[in-house]
Amino acid sequence: MLKIGVLASHEGTTLQCILDACASGLIQGQVVVVISNNGGAGALSRARAAGVPAHHLSSATHPTQDTLDAAISAALAANQVDVVFLAGYLKRVGPATLAAFRGRILNTHPALLPKFGGQGMFGDHVFEAVLASGESDSGVSVHLVDDDYDTGRVIRQVRVPVETKDCVESLKARVRKCERDVVVETLAAIATGELRLAGEG
Repeated sequence: MLKIGVLASHEGTTLQCILDACASGLIQGQVVVVISNNGGAGALSRARAAGVPAHHLSSATHPTQDTLDAAISAALAANQVDVVFLAGYLKRVGPATLAAFRGRILNTHPALLPKFGGQGMFGDHVFEAVLASGESDSGVSVHLVDDDYDTGRVIRQVRVPVETKDCVESLKARVRKCERDVVVETLAAIATGELRLAGEG
């Protein structure tokens, strides 16, 4: 069984998809810990409702970046996490966590990287940039996390056509729906060994 650690900042809708897919057997694994930088995050409530250990770890709990990074890495290690998934986690992963889980930390991005990625490219900013560019396709990228924003190796991409009548909300709705499917498919492939991550990055 694949042991998944999830880092999330907000409501946890992607986390819920992962929890549901594990419960139904679509993913041969389980979420063993959820960490959020936001003490009021819906993700923490969803984790607790599912009986998953949930931790608020942030500058409010650990005033220096080094101690916070160490606490996150320790919580993941204590739960023997195989793969770390960033599900709407808006903080940079620290060097201790990156080193401990190098090649096993994944993130999704709501565009076709390397386009429309990098610092500041999150949330509606991405969809606004895609529409302003006139691109005919957007999509979802799943990539390994490294020391910078959205620069790690892309391991899976799915295209989502941009329609002529699209606004930010309509494009976002289609990309987010696709994103949830891609997350489940990617973790399912890792769990069965179809997609191998260890030692890569």
